[in-house]
Amino acid sequence: MFTSEAKVEVRYGETDQMGVVYHANYIVYLELGRTQLIHDLGYSYAELEDIGYVSPVMDLTISYKAALRYGQTATVRTWIEKHERVRTTYGYEILHEDGTVAATASSVHALVTKEGLRPVALKKIAPDWHDTYAKVVKQQ
Repeated sequence: MFTSEAKVEVRYGETDQMGVVYHANYIVYLELGRTQLIHDLGYSYAELEDIGYVSPVMDLTISYKAALRYGQTATVRTWIEKHERVRTTYGYEILHEDGTVAATASSVHALVTKEGLRPVALKKIAPDWHDTYAKVVKQQ
């Protein structure tokens, strides 16, 4: 299975009064992981936006396991769980430096036009990208 990894330095401003990462900041970490995965596969989400498409989150599930704290370095592991015509599901693990799982997650993204938010198939606008995703999913 193709898995991408992104390192995240936990910043003080991301923590709450208990000294742990505030739950909503994990979503930012997921975005970093997803962006790294796309980059590692040779593509750029920014270029997708430049040609008039966006990929909004349609569904997000996250389970918190062991709190991250200021000063720690987390690793976000990201992979493609499923790739369909206009939707892609990404899977994630956020890990402590010692490998302990801090959180697990999945997110479902649709591909839509920036103007009008009409669904569009990745195969139609970026066939190579679609083929790469399909190949990665098939290898799992």
